[in-house]
Amino acid sequence: MTTNGAKMTYLSKTLILCAGLALAACTNPNRFDDAGGAGTGAGGLSGSAQDPTSAAYFQQAIGDRVLFAVDQSTLSSEAQGTLDGQAQWLMTNRDYTAVIEGHADEQGTREYNLALGARRANAVQEYLVNRGVAGNRLRVVSYGKERPIEICSNEACYAQNRRAVTVLAAGLGS
Repeated sequence: MTTNGAKMTYLSKTLILCAGLALAACTNPNRFDDAGGAGTGAGGLSGSAQDPTSAAYFQQAIGDRVLFAVDQSTLSSEAQGTLDGQAQWLMTNRDYTAVIEGHADEQGTREYNLALGARRANAVQEYLVNRGVAGNRLRVVSYGKERPIEICSNEACYAQNRRAVTVLAAGLGS
């Protein structure tokens, strides 16, 4: 029994030591706050939606997509408002480049929708360049109807799929 008793004492001491170390590690309630300055951007954690220099912020606060009417590549006033925000963000955050993806709904032929997606992406690119974004920071690609975000055969889904999406890439800017 002495051996089992020694094992229990050793195990008990080990558990108490581990619990003490775990509690000691939790003594600084502000360890993730901005006071240390490491790994944070203005207003939030680096790379988070609260960091105004992050792609997540661009996507969520500025908006990474604009929608189009049926068979159209003309930018609505709402789309222009979103693109004004994108242009301003891209002018401030020059370390980013962007690929503008043009998309269409499932109606029509593959060829027609690829051409329509290209016109939509080009309309966005032209708008951003006219707002001061360097053209060599932007590239366009059309996916036509090949990459829907909504899959169903009704107008609510079609409307979400008629879009251009600005996808950011870091570290490639000029």
